[in-house]
Amino acid sequence: MDFERIRREKFLDNNARVLRAVNALRERYVKVGDLEYGLGAEMSAAEISDCVNYLNESGYIKLRTVDGHSEIADLADAEMCKIEAKLTAKGIAFLNGKVNDPCIRR
Repeated sequence: MDFERIRREKFLDNNARVLRAVNALRERYVKVGDLEYGLGAEMSAAEISDCVNYLNESGYIKLRTVDGHSEIADLADAEMCKIEAKLTAKGIAFLNGKVNDPCIRR
């Protein structure tokens, strides 16, 4: 069994899960800690972090700090428990089938 291939395939599914979870409150920010709580049965904290990083770097979500609401350009600039995420126009377009991405499974 090729564990690396399985990990890559799971990444595609996990990206979709995180994007849909952030979409649940489409016009509001979602605390990433709440994502970890809600998706914890399906995904590890490291997997959620990988997905949040990819989705942010690809422009599907935007991040800001929970306390000061300062925008975060890079996930490395803050702790996961202290950030929140919101869909961008590109994220909404993806969920509506208008954008394709080889790293997010529909």
